[in-house]
Amino acid sequence: MSDQHYSLLLKQAEALISAESDIIANTANLSALLYHNLEDVNWVGFYFHKNSQLVLGPFNGQPACTRIALGQGVCGTAFAERKTLVVDDVHAFAGHIACDAASESEVVVPFYANELAGVLDVDSPIKNRFSNAEKALFEAVVKLLAPR
Repeated sequence: MSDQHYSLLLKQAEALISAESDIIANTANLSALLYHNLEDVNWVGFYFHKNSQLVLGPFNGQPACTRIALGQGVCGTAFAERKTLVVDDVHAFAGHIACDAASESEVVVPFYANELAGVLDVDSPIKNRFSNAEKALFEAVVKLLAPR
């Protein structure tokens, strides 16, 4: 997809949540927007940090793991290290948690919105699916949550 498409998608995301302050409503709409407007993704969703673990939030895709320990799997590692992880082959990631057996690559972006924190998780059934353009898009999307 083109940078122009991603720029438009980011503007749509901003407009979608601009008048809403509820984190659940906003993450539900953002996961749906990304899921239905990106090619070759099979899961898009959010996990929230609660009681020293990540707990499943709004998502689109197959049923998922409901709780992930901090430092475990791609999501728990990205959150613990406070950095975006782009994994070209999830099977090569030590400790990968296979919630959806069809997933081959993944991007996880930590976010911090007021007191609540968590991760945006995007999976693809294709290895090497995500480039720096998608990484930048997903990081920009979670930044939209920060002032809420």
